[in-house]
Amino acid sequence: MASEGVLLGMGNPLLDISAVVDDAFLTKYDIKLNNAILAEEKHLPMYDELASKSNVDYIAGGATQNSIRVAQWMLQTPGATSYMGCIGKDKFGEEMKKNAQAAGVTAHYYEDETAPTGTCAVCVVGGERSLVANLSAANCYKSEHLKRPENWALVEKAKYIYIAGFFLTVSPDSIQLVAEHAAANNKVFLMNLSAPFICEFFRDAQEKVLPYVDYIFGNETEAKIFAKVRGWETENIEEIALKISQLPLASGKQKRIAVITQGADPVVVAEDGKVKTFPVILLPKEKLVDTNGAGTFFFSRLICVLGSEKYLFLISLLNAS
Repeated sequence: MASEGVLLGMGNPLLDISAVVDDAFLTKYDIKLNNAILAEEKHLPMYDELASKSNVDYIAGGATQNSIRVAQWMLQTPGATSYMGCIGKDKFGEEMKKNAQAAGVTAHYYEDETAPTGTCAVCVVGGERSLVANLSAANCYKSEHLKRPENWALVEKAKYIYIAGFFLTVSPDSIQLVAEHAAANNKVFLMNLSAPFICEFFRDAQEKVLPYVDYIFGNETEAKIFAKVRGWETENIEEIALKISQLPLASGKQKRIAVITQGADPVVVAEDGKVKTFPVILLPKEKLVDTNGAGTFFFSRLICVLGSEKYLFLISLLNAS
């Protein structure tokens, strides 16, 4: 049984507004399928248009919070997980708090009085999805909140800490504080590449925290951009995963494990100078609702079983997908 507070997540809490759309909708708002971007001015009318659709769903989410909620469901120990991020003092923020509590997650939100709770448009076409995040209050998190005794206590209690790369756009100093704590106290620090634009436009912040990362996750598109901006002249995913696993480590860190997913193609795992691949057993297309949340479930399952044989969990996960 998992201990209380064993897993901590920090990130951008967003209320997902999810609906099935068509190609014309994507074209109208200049959205590419299977992508994740931050909202620009041209995207803002999209949220009301999505909300007006008869098939709209609202989900308390954000990449890290979704992973923590799924991990909590898997662990089945009340309070095994905790989470921090910033929400607004509004009805969506209250919905977020109720949702986290109902899921069994210990959520310590920083509540900003000037910005509304963040939202994320989840545009689903033919089972594939694209995400457009309007961070709003999620963009207002401050490390001062993290440093408060009642919040830092969550950091000290955790043995595993997971942060998506999206949080690099908001509070890299908070990430750095937690990463250095993990290294100094022999804890496991996990991070996700999250999206191509993170690898491309937030490289400096990413570079600063990478030496502290024990497990780094990403998909093949993110991995290729990660390699491109560093001048690695290869698009071979196995080579890229190996290079990522061998990037310099902070003092006290022994090794890094890089895990790269490739959709229906084999998952690539690099560690100790070696690469292994794990085949994905395809889900019949008629059973696929959409791909939204697929990565969340993958990483949640991974985090929950880190204490066991790391490769057996991959096989069992992929066989169950």
